[in-house]
Amino acid sequence: MTQQNRTPDGLVIVDKPSGFTSHDVVAKMRGIARTRRVGHAGTLDPMATGVLVLGVEKATKLLGHLALTEKEYLGTVRLGQTTLTDDAEGAITGSQDASKVTRDAVDAGIAKLTGDIMQIPSKVSAIKINGVRSYKRAREGEEFEIPARPVTVSSFEVYDIRDAVAEDGTPVLDLVVSVVCSSGTYIRALARDLGAGLGVGGHLTALRRTRVGPYRLDGAKTLDQLQEELTVLPLAEAATAAFPRWDVDTRRARLLTNGVRLEMPEEYAGRGAVAVFDAEGRFLALVEEHKGKAKSLAVFG
Repeated sequence: MTQQNRTPDGLVIVDKPSGFTSHDVVAKMRGIARTRRVGHAGTLDPMATGVLVLGVEKATKLLGHLALTEKEYLGTVRLGQTTLTDDAEGAITGSQDASKVTRDAVDAGIAKLTGDIMQIPSKVSAIKINGVRSYKRAREGEEFEIPARPVTVSSFEVYDIRDAVAEDGTPVLDLVVSVVCSSGTYIRALARDLGAGLGVGGHLTALRRTRVGPYRLDGAKTLDQLQEELTVLPLAEAATAAFPRWDVDTRRARLLTNGVRLEMPEEYAGRGAVAVFDAEGRFLALVEEHKGKAKSLAVFG
């Protein structure tokens, strides 16, 4: 591939379709971008749609450092039915009339699941238990427990409540919800726990991720759109959006790219990864402050 036709380094913000795993999207992007160097930051369940952050070429080195700690979702929770997977992908394991559940009860249930909470992930999640993926243990019919983990649900709101009837004739309630939460929070576990708390069971029937860290749905492209025109957020722009910025002069830039640990200004202490730019505005490296000096995380310049 000539330099002119080379795939640019940067992030691709994909609007993931339903039915695709995150790995499927990476495989598709390798074909679109004509490079093997594609990775993803954070996974999205096959049923879910929305924002998935991919790195192409040099940006794959950026992915592990992105602070994609806060995520936003729109989803639909069905009260009145439980499933094997806590979402619509799994077989129904129980049904109960949910038509008598009041809005006040729903709001009270949601309040208990908001803030800093302990959450038990779904048994069909990718969590590793003693080195084995939970979903593999579940598939083999193994009996096991997943320990609860601390997560933060900053916001959990109901936009709409709709009466519905499930395929088996059970009166159910469909809640259209929005959630802002920390990385590692399972929305289907919120649906399961909300239904359990209300005594009627619940599961997730639809999920759309609208934001990951600073990257939003309005900046995402579908795979079809990317096939037509590959839209890459340049490395420098991606770094500026995601990290504190430290501009250095030409001499410091040269020293830093040669592995010299420079003194860092105090303002960057304790701020995690910091993006370093040279006098021409080129993105050089990711560093973090360690004992007052710049410890290199990844070099790009």
